[in-house]
Amino acid sequence: MTLSQTVLDYSAVMKRLVDEAKQPGFSTENWAPLAELIDTQNFVRVGNFKEVMNWGEYVAFLTNWATSSEWESDFKRVTQAGNVVFLELEERSRIGEFSNSVNSVSVYEFDPSGKITRIDVYLQMALPDPDMLASYEGVEI
Repeated sequence: MTLSQTVLDYSAVMKRLVDEAKQPGFSTENWAPLAELIDTQNFVRVGNFKEVMNWGEYVAFLTNWATSSEWESDFKRVTQAGNVVFLELEERSRIGEFSNSVNSVSVYEFDPSGKITRIDVYLQMALPDPDMLASYEGVEI
């Protein structure tokens, strides 16, 4: 499997799990299929607001976000250069009454075994509603 295909698989698994997160009993353990693509011991995610998370922190964040949000994306482009893959999406989400659409570029770095070790997220978006930022309470920036 190419690294680009791994990133596309990551996106497909993410969509499936975000949809499943609305079911009763969904928890951090449900992210196991995503963890199969990740070097969970060395993983770092740098998010929209430069917040840095390890795998445990990211899974807790994802669980909180996914259980309360609707999310979908349209593929634009994927580009691989060495052990790095750039994924461009148009992402749409809804949290309660708030909805938005953003253009995103996520940069995925891989280790020699083909596991994702880092994701850096870059967004183009309108200024967010301050209420949307509440889900970031407690996250160190």
